[in-house]
Amino acid sequence: MSGTLRRLISSPGGAYGVAALSVVVATAIVSFLWTPFDPLTVDTDARWAGPGWPHALGTDNTGRDILSLLMVGARTAVFVAVGSAVVSAVFGVAMAAAGALTPRWARESVAVLIDILVAFPVLLIAMMISAVWGGSLWVVVAAVGLGFGVNIARVTRPELRRVMASDYVLAGRAAGLTGWQNLTRHLLPNVAPVFIVQLSWGMAVAVLAEAGLSYLGFGASVTDPSWGLLLAELQPYIGVQPLSVLWPGLTITLTVLAFNLLGDALRDATDPTLRSRGRRAIAHDTPGVVA
Repeated sequence: MSGTLRRLISSPGGAYGVAALSVVVATAIVSFLWTPFDPLTVDTDARWAGPGWPHALGTDNTGRDILSLLMVGARTAVFVAVGSAVVSAVFGVAMAAAGALTPRWARESVAVLIDILVAFPVLLIAMMISAVWGGSLWVVVAAVGLGFGVNIARVTRPELRRVMASDYVLAGRAAGLTGWQNLTRHLLPNVAPVFIVQLSWGMAVAVLAEAGLSYLGFGASVTDPSWGLLLAELQPYIGVQPLSVLWPGLTITLTVLAFNLLGDALRDATDPTLRSRGRRAIAHDTPGVVA
């Protein structure tokens, strides 16, 4: 584990991903205890103030402090990212296990179902569910989690099938281990690297989907400030105060980029094929070193 962490942080993308997401999580925690101003307080005397003192990033058209809104919006981003990851993990693993450990007719049925569902974009699924059940963060979490869970099942199912053919799994089955025991002892630990990478990418999709749904009016409410909702509220005034629109857009971009780079770095740090390929390349380029 420590070796994987060292490889993760040693890469520029991994270091940026860990640092940026640590800042987002820390900001979300701090926002429960302190923000420069009350993010929901309207102050018409401070409309379009700053950036400067005391509003570091300025205010919006109602006088609300943009920095405070961004800090509270970090809570929404973390909640949606973690909540969607949990839902997609449970749903994805259950579907992948059903497609790998059940009888042949059930496996083929699950495979067809996965192929059908994966054709629908995650954001489209989230929009349809949000339109039916109403816009809220819980609906966004469920919609994005279910939508991306299908992608996790699609990637994890072949890995489970591959590991099932391993000698130690067959030996465990011969020793009397049940399908559930094999799943928890042998199968899931061996597909964990692929699973974790997919989850990190799923969190990026969750943050982006929440921002998009909130921008369209299907996501967070005004009592749950989010970066997408703030961007939607400021966008009509881009001609009046263009700098104010920059902050939520830049925050969303950098956070999604951090999740994507972290996923790439996790893939490189946990994939033994890539590591051995890198060692062979170093040995080939270094005189006197035998691969």
